[in-house]
Amino acid sequence: MQTLKHYLIIALLFLFFSCNVSPKPIDYGSDGCHFCKMTIVDKVHAAEIVTKKGKVYMFDATECMINFMDEFDTSEIALYLSNNYTAPADLIDAAKATFLISENISSPMGAFLSAFEDKADAEKAQEEKTGDLYTWGELLIHFKDSFDVHN
Repeated sequence: MQTLKHYLIIALLFLFFSCNVSPKPIDYGSDGCHFCKMTIVDKVHAAEIVTKKGKVYMFDATECMINFMDEFDTSEIALYLSNNYTAPADLIDAAKATFLISENISSPMGAFLSAFEDKADAEKAQEEKTGDLYTWGELLIHFKDSFDVHN
């Protein structure tokens, strides 16, 4: 009976730790984009989705993450993450980020889309590079509208 209790405790601990909802470091140059299948090499534009069960999907660009959302039950997503333009390889909460679309900043998939953790940094980049600023919600609408126009 004691052994059974120990196995149950170990099983519960394993279950608890295996469903950890947190980002996974991207292995740049090795990991592939879940949407377009390209190798992720750009430390400024990569992105991740983490599900409520802890599964991580990696993307070479935020626009790939947004396009992937059409294929996925978004109610299962716990975190949307994008690389911070001003701190390459640092993942930030995309839902709280400010995004700049500027043709003067190239991105892997050609959407010219960059994420900024700090709105002031995004505004400064906009002054230098031109372009338009978006919140996460505005960005999703922009991409949906752009997709609808092209199809």
